Amino acid sequence: MKLHIFKLAILLFFHLLASQQLFAQKASKDGFSNTWVADQGDGTYKNPILHADYSDPDAVRVGDDFYMTASSFTCSPSLPILHSKDLVNWELVNYALPKQPPFEFFEKAQHGKGVWAPCIRYHEGEYYIYYPDPDFGIYMIKTKDPEGVWSKPVLVKGGKGFIDPSPLWDDDGNVYLVYAFAGSRASIKSLIVVCKMNKEGTKTIDNGVMVFDGHGDNPTVEGPKFYKRNDYYYIFAPAGGVPTGWQLVMRSKNIYGPYETKNVLATGSTNINGPHQGAWVSLESGEDWFLHFQDKGAYGRIVHLQPMKWINDWPVMGNDADGDGTGEPVLTYKKPDVGKTYPIVTPPESDEFNTPNLGLQWQWNAIPQPYWAFPTSMGYLRLFSYPLPEDFQNFWDVPNLLLQKFPAPEFTATAKITFNPRFEDEKAGLIIFGRDYSYISVKNDDDGLEVSQTICEKADKSGKEVNSDNLDIESNTFYLRVKVTSDAICRFSFSENGTEFTGMGKPFKAREGGWVGAKVGLFCVREGIANDSGNIDIDWFRVTK
Repeated sequence: MKLHIFKLAILLFFHLLASQQLFAQKASKDGFSNTWVADQGDGTYKNPILHADYSDPDAVRVGDDFYMTASSFTCSPSLPILHSKDLVNWELVNYALPKQPPFEFFEKAQHGKGVWAPCIRYHEGEYYIYYPDPDFGIYMIKTKDPEGVWSKPVLVKGGKGFIDPSPLWDDDGNVYLVYAFAGSRASIKSLIVVCKMNKEGTKTIDNGVMVFDGHGDNPTVEGPKFYKRNDYYYIFAPAGGVPTGWQLVMRSKNIYGPYETKNVLATGSTNINGPHQGAWVSLESGEDWFLHFQDKGAYGRIVHLQPMKWINDWPVMGNDADGDGTGEPVLTYKKPDVGKTYPIVTPPESDEFNTPNLGLQWQWNAIPQPYWAFPTSMGYLRLFSYPLPEDFQNFWDVPNLLLQKFPAPEFTATAKITFNPRFEDEKAGLIIFGRDYSYISVKNDDDGLEVSQTICEKADKSGKEVNSDNLDIESNTFYLRVKVTSDAICRFSFSENGTEFTGMGKPFKAREGGWVGAKVGLFCVREGIANDSGNIDIDWFRVTK
């Protein structure tokens, strides 16, 4: 009898253990962030709703679903698609642009180029995204399912310097496009132009009419979004520059103006610098809300949500304590009235690499080649040591960096890696990447494997790498870690057993990249070209507090 009870206890123990493992796998796959959650669980939320670099956000509501997209620049895949049921909880569900054209151009790192501020709209059963590439023109893609496949890009208006497009399907059947200019390409800026498009929205059919000149009171006016309400045409446009600007709204009963203007959102007495550029969203309940960004340096342009109301046909955003029509950002507020309470969701961060697809949090530094990496059925991601560019100076121009956004003000990222080198000078590591960067890496040399930290300042200006002292390691399976604390200070460490970590090098202050925040991720590289390649197997990548 005792033996029977003992066997039952053993079976129960292993059943519970298997259940716990299954739960852990599900939590890893379906759980939400433990570094930043905007939903406070009591019917309120805190700003930012996304403490991650989803810059120039634009959003649309269709029924009880909200979809958001954002600038992606040269990162690949491009044009992230986020989904929400309540405007507070967002999950990353897709990329609308797997590869951005021209392909040969974007197979190299092109920092600050590529997809600038996009606009997402819904019209007659289809979702549209108009996005600008300041070097090639304004493109359009569309789909009936934003979580599915989007059409190939159509060049709507070719040429340099056209940015920040937004379409408007008017009541009389005419179709319009509003856009701005990048001074770095067009040699003009702070101007807003409206032009006509064909009925399909695939081509501009005139050169446009200048409807606003921001020189003077509204310098660097850009990012226009087109709306119509109560017979007024509205152009919501940020002005004043990325780090210090404000939200301008223009209105007219004639699409070509003249437009009245009003500043409706500014920093005010808060510490939310430059609150502007985003999306007006109306709810079925009658509420109005405004999504916008805040430039937070190394953390990128993070996303805030402001309550919005209409007074005398002008929008008022945030908290307008003095009643002058210009609000300031709220730090906490009641959640939008969407009629239901939905579960907490957040964009993915950790990755156990247990599925045949790379997690959506990952983007490459350029359009990836098919031999850089492979998911496997064995529960790991394999990265191959890809040759550094022939004219290599530092990692700024290395395309095969697998990166993701900073998810919170403070976090720790740890990766379990097995290194399978085949040649000398193959190197794999964990990197914090921006205009300055640092990484901890394990390199294969004559004497075996050695670990060190590397720092490169002013990488975008051909800065030189500086290495710390090397330490030999015995095992080819190891753990690399970076801990990011307030003000984006990064400290690297390593372990051979996953329990005891040894600090490596010195603290490093992260810095933003080319119009993007700093990123964290992985790489595997080598010097020279051979007919084979060593590799690393990444068992998991975990982001914790």
